[in-house]
Amino acid sequence: MTMDTTTKNPEAAAVPPPGPAPAKKRVTQGHRRLLTRRDRITLAVMAGVPTILHVALVWVTALASIALAFTTWDGIGFGSIKWVGLENFKQLFSDNPQFWPAVEHNIIWFVVLILVPTPLGLFLAVQLDKRIRFSRVYQTAFFLPVVISMACIGFVWQLVYNPDTGLINSLIGANKPGHYIDWIGDPKLNLWAVLVAASWRHTGYMMILYLAGLKSVDPSLREASALDGANEWQTFKSVIFPTLRPTNTVVLVVTIIEALRAFDLVFVFNKGAQGTELLSILVTNNIIGESSRIGYGSAIAVVLLVISLAVIIPYLVATFRKERRS
Repeated sequence: MTMDTTTKNPEAAAVPPPGPAPAKKRVTQGHRRLLTRRDRITLAVMAGVPTILHVALVWVTALASIALAFTTWDGIGFGSIKWVGLENFKQLFSDNPQFWPAVEHNIIWFVVLILVPTPLGLFLAVQLDKRIRFSRVYQTAFFLPVVISMACIGFVWQLVYNPDTGLINSLIGANKPGHYIDWIGDPKLNLWAVLVAASWRHTGYMMILYLAGLKSVDPSLREASALDGANEWQTFKSVIFPTLRPTNTVVLVVTIIEALRAFDLVFVFNKGAQGTELLSILVTNNIIGESSRIGYGSAIAVVLLVISLAVIIPYLVATFRKERRS
């Protein structure tokens, strides 16, 4: 009888007997450990070591240089550090005959880099963006000077400017006795000779920056401009170049930094003497020169820092404000 009832009504057989329901197995959903202890140690080392090195080598040294600018110190023992206040800056602005020429040369360096290699790099980037044949080869050739160290570039251009066997004097016939042109030793020529070498390298740098900016331009803008009947120059002037505003910001900041930190080329050419004085050369000569004046050299470094910040920060603030409004 019981077997028949169960067979005829299977739903009734599936109903559990009355009474307390059996306890379900609880699924533990506590805090899951996404990273093991080994992962956390590895992450801490990978993030911590570069951070410590950056703070120690950049921020600590920068703050120490600012503090030392108000002292005199010969670099031998911390007990010889003496506080002198603004005396280093007073001496720098009034008694150093090399300071103002160095400031002028840094300004000339920036003006030349922004007027010559920057437009040339933009021109090369526009041409290479047209997907011409062997575009990769041309990019590599123009960018190769950027990869080479500035010291090596200085040695190469020393050979080019050599009065006896240099390329330039040989081409113009100025390598004969009585007709020499001393591109490095002449105070009226050496700064411009160094700037030619610096522009040669800077052109490739600007080309890559602008080429990256051109690759990010929406192709539909070019198509719409072509449909409106604009020629290539009108399209670039009215459509392409305005979209390169972020790239122009990067280019300006990079050029300012390159102009202010210029050191290697000048030091290789003639160690910053006879018309090629730069602020970076003065810092080096006073800190690690024959007479170590670390406080005085730090004062020059602080002036260099203030000049760079005074130019870069207002421009970046104005640029970011315009981008937010737009």
